[in-house]
Amino acid sequence: TESAIESFAGTDGEIIRIDMTQEMVDKTRINAKATGVENASFHRGLFEELPVKDAGLVVISNGAINLAPDQDEIFREMNRVLHPGGRLQIADILVDKPIPEIAKRNIDLWTG
Repeated sequence: TESAIESFAGTDGEIIRIDMTQEMVDKTRINAKATGVENASFHRGLFEELPVKDAGLVVISNGAINLAPDQDEIFREMNRVLHPGGRLQIADILVDKPIPEIAKRNIDLWTG
């Protein structure tokens, strides 16, 4: 059976995961090792300055874009790393007005 990694990257491709905290990078490495994932690398970085030259598919989830102060910069950076024919998939929450600081700090508003 095909793993989730193979369905994205194929057997010769690589998944590059970037998290802004070292704790998440470490946790992801542990989970990848436990599940036998070998064609993935894990890096600490920010969406505004991705530590990669290019990529074919970028998947973003868990509400990371909407919490960034400059979404335009994130999309410019995504455009930089995507090669021709690359795709961008986003699972995020988008709003069209600023979120009050008190709402950003209330975790119950951001979780199901």
